[in-house]
Amino acid sequence: MGRLFGTDGVRGVAGRDLTAELAMDLSVAAAHVLGDAGAFSAADGRPGSSPGRPIAVVGRDPRASGEFLEAAVVAGLASAGVDVLRLGVLPTPAVAYLTTALGADMGVMISASHNPAPDNGIKFLTRGGFKLPDAVETEIEQRLGEQWDRPVGAAVGRVREAYGEADRYVSHVLSTLPGRLDGLNVVLDCAHGAAHVVAPEALIRAGAKVETIGARPDGLNINSGVGSTHLDKLRQIVVSRGADVGIAYDGDADRCLAVAHTGEVVDGDQIMAVLAVAMHAEGRLAGDTVVATVMSNLGFKLAMRNAGIDVIETAVGDRYVLEAMREGGYTLGGEQSGHVIMLDHATTGDGLLTSLHLLSAVVREGRPLAELASVMTRLPQVLVNVKGVDRAKASVPELTAAVAAAEAELGETGRVLIRPSGTEPMIRVMVEAASAEQAEHLADRLADVVRTACG
Repeated sequence: MGRLFGTDGVRGVAGRDLTAELAMDLSVAAAHVLGDAGAFSAADGRPGSSPGRPIAVVGRDPRASGEFLEAAVVAGLASAGVDVLRLGVLPTPAVAYLTTALGADMGVMISASHNPAPDNGIKFLTRGGFKLPDAVETEIEQRLGEQWDRPVGAAVGRVREAYGEADRYVSHVLSTLPGRLDGLNVVLDCAHGAAHVVAPEALIRAGAKVETIGARPDGLNINSGVGSTHLDKLRQIVVSRGADVGIAYDGDADRCLAVAHTGEVVDGDQIMAVLAVAMHAEGRLAGDTVVATVMSNLGFKLAMRNAGIDVIETAVGDRYVLEAMREGGYTLGGEQSGHVIMLDHATTGDGLLTSLHLLSAVVREGRPLAELASVMTRLPQVLVNVKGVDRAKASVPELTAAVAAAEAELGETGRVLIRPSGTEPMIRVMVEAASAEQAEHLADRLADVVRTACG
């Protein structure tokens, strides 16, 4: 069996790859691993807890399969002697926050993020609301199906509903805002996902006038033509309504993208640029540094340099961004996809938190989002996935020489990134240049070299 955990938990087609049996076994193994690692403490005095027993919070997005997977996860945890608080449908960052706020020893989120409705996933959070390190995920996999002494009688975990805790999360994100959003007209695209209740509520409470789309989940329509991966409808409505800003979340609302009043898309790099410049000006940007991945646009890095802000690069994945932030004590980081981590206020990417602070910057500056986002100029970026090649050959001399020639041609006006896929026989070729034509030409040329040298 290959590795179960991917870059963001365990995912697959629910009922086929991700079965109820697997969900239950994963939850039992997670309880044992985290317990053995000393992550649990006596639960006395915490909501829904029993003396001396660990407690877990469990949330999900609205997918139909989340209903049976939630039941399986809760059953596995309770059978292992863990008290469970069922949070219901909430964003991933809400589950992370409530893991800490409710004094829980672990959190579980059932979601496949931006994937289509048939998919689902399970991700575990440690005490404090952080994602699991690779080593802990590996140990959970290794302990699947092991023999164990099963609690009985009073030792089994108890299950309680905690649906009202959503307000605690909304109040938390609102408490981080420096000012209200009065007078701002916002269109929210909730992707028929986990934020369909809490996001509109938070923005309305902050003073914004809100129109929603993608806010009627039926269990099967999550991310279907809406959300951060399908922005056309949001762009159309923002322009036709004359709204100030559009905000789009993904299925579990751990990221967001924005749309300016002009219909222009504002991506994660631009959102980070706006927030970084504002935080830098207010003296709130720790180390005058922002953390981004190698896939962030070169335009972002040039803009940060011009603003006197350093950029630290990590591998692709918000977990690697978070690791670098925690190691360096930095407060802002994220990805082009819209995963933005504001570590002063959250332990994960949080689409609602990010959008509120972005909208706050618009109000505070008294300028349209399009103008704020112009702090950086996105260079044309072309990505070519070369399939059916040996990813281990990504550094062969022929390809290295071709990359050096392309970089010499680009100078400081662009860059090249060759990245082998972590899971498939594929090498990704990314080129940024001053013009789309140059980027496409060089990307195609390098892709041909990959096919020849790495086939």
